Amino acid sequence: MRIVGFRRNGGPVEVASLSPDGTEVTVLAELERFWADAAGHLSREPGGETLPAAEVAFVPPVLPGARVICIGLNYLKHVAEGSFAGDGVPPYPTLFARWTQSLTVDGAAVPVPSGEEGLDWEGEVVAYVGAPLVDAGPEEALAAVVGYSAFNDITSRKAQKLTSQWTLGKNGDNSGPLGPMVPAPEVGDLRDGLRVRTRVNGEVVQDGRTDEMVYTVGDTLALISRTFTLRPGDLLATGTPSGVGYARTPPWLLHPGDVVEVEVERIGTLRNPIVGNDARVRPA
Repeated sequence: MRIVGFRRNGGPVEVASLSPDGTEVTVLAELERFWADAAGHLSREPGGETLPAAEVAFVPPVLPGARVICIGLNYLKHVAEGSFAGDGVPPYPTLFARWTQSLTVDGAAVPVPSGEEGLDWEGEVVAYVGAPLVDAGPEEALAAVVGYSAFNDITSRKAQKLTSQWTLGKNGDNSGPLGPMVPAPEVGDLRDGLRVRTRVNGEVVQDGRTDEMVYTVGDTLALISRTFTLRPGDLLATGTPSGVGYARTPPWLLHPGDVVEVEVERIGTLRNPIVGNDARVRPA
């Protein structure tokens, strides 16, 4: 099962199951109702209205108030290739936030912001929280995960490095493409080692496995829950393997006309074209 968000005729966001061939969506619930009982909706056979996919606009199945929490430096080889190689592996994960407004979907164009020489790719897996978590243990936290998506944490490196905080470089317009959500039971445990690959114009630039993560999903969600309550619909981006563009010699960044893909075993493939800054939506 692949879960997507969509709008029809500019209406509210609804959640649906995408047909295997991608040509139809079967409605599960409106967005808020879905996240009020995500596990329940995912456990039932889709029986709602079916619509042609060509007649709807796809959007992330993400609540506007959801927190998008990201782990930085979660694969050892990625730590070793980057700016923080000399710092070693900290005892706790480096966490930063995205706003939901930065998220987009498979196929959406990603613009290069002005002032950037290009964009960098970061193929990842996102986990979706399906139940409240407060002071949770790692196994309780992992059990609360209802699904996973392929994700590309596309980064504006110049903006990221302007300050010690990464917020600016991690929230460019349309810079967080999410693939359809696959229910957790269909994906299994990331500790089993799912393959994560990123391709640029067909060439593999990242090739890692999820069992290489330093900080696991359960441990990280449990840590977060000690400080603030995690709510249904919150997201955890689990970090990227080695092979990012800025750490190469010479650096290799994404430019208009490039196509970047993230493929995650059991979860699917996410594909997005890169476009120029003039494609950004301007206020009226």
